[in-house]
Amino acid sequence: MASPVHDIATLLQRPAVQGLPAPVRRALAEAATEAGAQDGMPDAAEVLADTLDTLVTLGADADVILAALLHGLPALQPALGRIMAGKQVPGLADLLEGQVAAAQVWALHAEQARSGNTEGLRRLLLAIVRDLRVVTILLARQLARMRAAGALPESERQALARLTRDIHAPLANRLGIWQLKWELEDLAFRYLQPQVYKQIATQLDEKRLGRERYIGEVIDALRAALAEHGIRAEVSGRPKHIYSIWRKMQRKQVGFDELYDLRAVRIAVDDVAACYAALGIVHALWVPIPSEFDDYIARPKANDYRSLHTAVVGPEGRTVEVQIRTHEMHAQAELGVAAHWKYKEGKGGGDAFDRKIAWMRRLLDGAGDGSVGEGSLAGELDAELVEDRIYALTPKGEVVDLPRGGTVLDFAYHVHTMVGHRTRGAKVNGRIVPLNHMLRSGDRVEIMTSKEPEPRRDWLLQANGFLASGRSRDKVRAWFHKLDRARNLQAGRELLDKELKRLGLHHADLTGAAKKFHADSVEELYIQVALGDVGPHQVGRALHEEQRAAAEPDAVSLPVLRPPRRVARPGKSKFTVQGVGNLLVQLAKCCQPVPGEPIAGYLTRVRGVTVHRADCVAFARLAATSPQRVLPVEWGQAGGGYEVDVQVTALDRKWLLKDITTLIAQEEANVLDINSQSNRTSGRVHLRLRLKVADFGQLSTLLGKLDALPGVEDARRSG
Repeated sequence: MASPVHDIATLLQRPAVQGLPAPVRRALAEAATEAGAQDGMPDAAEVLADTLDTLVTLGADADVILAALLHGLPALQPALGRIMAGKQVPGLADLLEGQVAAAQVWALHAEQARSGNTEGLRRLLLAIVRDLRVVTILLARQLARMRAAGALPESERQALARLTRDIHAPLANRLGIWQLKWELEDLAFRYLQPQVYKQIATQLDEKRLGRERYIGEVIDALRAALAEHGIRAEVSGRPKHIYSIWRKMQRKQVGFDELYDLRAVRIAVDDVAACYAALGIVHALWVPIPSEFDDYIARPKANDYRSLHTAVVGPEGRTVEVQIRTHEMHAQAELGVAAHWKYKEGKGGGDAFDRKIAWMRRLLDGAGDGSVGEGSLAGELDAELVEDRIYALTPKGEVVDLPRGGTVLDFAYHVHTMVGHRTRGAKVNGRIVPLNHMLRSGDRVEIMTSKEPEPRRDWLLQANGFLASGRSRDKVRAWFHKLDRARNLQAGRELLDKELKRLGLHHADLTGAAKKFHADSVEELYIQVALGDVGPHQVGRALHEEQRAAAEPDAVSLPVLRPPRRVARPGKSKFTVQGVGNLLVQLAKCCQPVPGEPIAGYLTRVRGVTVHRADCVAFARLAATSPQRVLPVEWGQAGGGYEVDVQVTALDRKWLLKDITTLIAQEEANVLDINSQSNRTSGRVHLRLRLKVADFGQLSTLLGKLDALPGVEDARRSG
């Protein structure tokens, strides 16, 4: 570290600050004077100075340096804002907000003590930080705090070390910043297990002279062999870190004297070809140990770490570990993502910057717990980006991981199945909300439960928006599967009758629809509806198609959706599925997806692509068996939609018509015509609307929401 820092004037002379643009340096000096802060610095002065020095080492840009400085000296922020009015530094606000948001995670970590849910906290941190450059500031600051932790009281030092072990060291690992990772791990280990740390440090020191002599002989032999073959290379001893030594002792269940890789060297060459040439020379010089060879150049680690690792039986029959890499690979191994990350400049970073943001998020969101081995820390990357997840909190501060769009009811089922079954209400951040309230990362959720489990069947209806998670819906279905047949039969009949009345299909014969959904009888179809295996609107769509196919010009048929007039295009189906090129596409018979529902594709061996509902149980089994066959698909355009007449009966009130038309617009349907008749005696109004809808699913959802409007007594399709 450079000279001690006693006041802000000294701090502003640091190389990190001097590297800022001249106008910013002048503004900082003026702000410091205006704030009256030149007389002295807080106790954390050295920590702030050390943080800035580390950020320079990591190649941080001016925005990052300035954000770290202003966070450490909040007294300068108001003054700086006035001085630089109209000259706001791009991205600075997000960098400052991210550091404040991170403090919430530190507080939650302290609340949880030893609960062990550290992975959830790391994910929450990444979800609430909008500019991921904040992560490098957090790592640099934590390293500076750990270096100065010796002066803290024991309890504070222990808490700081646990936070480092649980949050910061794993993030440094995922970014591949070994320079920070090793020191963070060693310092945390030093304070959490001081006796073990001291014992290993003593053993290393006792054998240091003999080890250095031996490594010197190995280095001389390697340099001579590489030079003889015309390979330019730098050969050096590789330092071993105390935490990594202890971790390997634990993993291999061996003592200190049995570790062979305490003797390690590193070879740095100009290019990849020279890496493999050097490997051949090492293996020709000494006998290799096959089980200890790893090619991280051909197969880089998840954090983009690249190197060749091998172990050989060197001079005197002792085992030596050898790492071989290019100079560029070595720079990245030390600095990780910071070695090639071009920080955002100006107001926009373009597509390339956006791709790096997405890559960095995937990298940081890798699975694994920071307290275990290196392999699990790097882990395999999750299939979903962090943006596709929600991280909500229990009243005790524990993190619950939900899919994007997750509701409070999803939250309840993710906490425990019986909590979900017994849910009757919820509070989010102290405010009562409906069960279909969608959560945001950082929300604190309190579930209110009844004594007895009583899940509702309408939770399964997608249009109601109670459950976004297929896992939650499966738990509700499982509950109803256990009920007796008579109750399921009655419930299914009521659900389907209600839907068919809305659609004007309540007199239809259900026999054909039952066969279409592979039900042995109409009663079995009712049970499928009750269990959520078939949606009521799917049955309505099947009846509609059946009636259209059977209708004769002179026959009496049930009302059908009328497509608008347009020129027929031979060979074109009503709906198309996009995303699979020219492959044969067919709808799955097991779940009968309808346009508008979330779908997924499965590539069969002989029948092209089969399209399933996203929550289809059969699809889940297929995807688990052969995930490589899963394809992303989506509904195409439905050719302009369908015309349908709808009638609404409601108590006449102010703004009724406005509420109805607003709802129709929100559901993306079109009003073609509207007529109203009011009855002054009863105070009711009868509305007849002609609408254009995309499909039966949209019509079903729209009728359900119209029926739920205040004052509306009935909303259904006209017969």
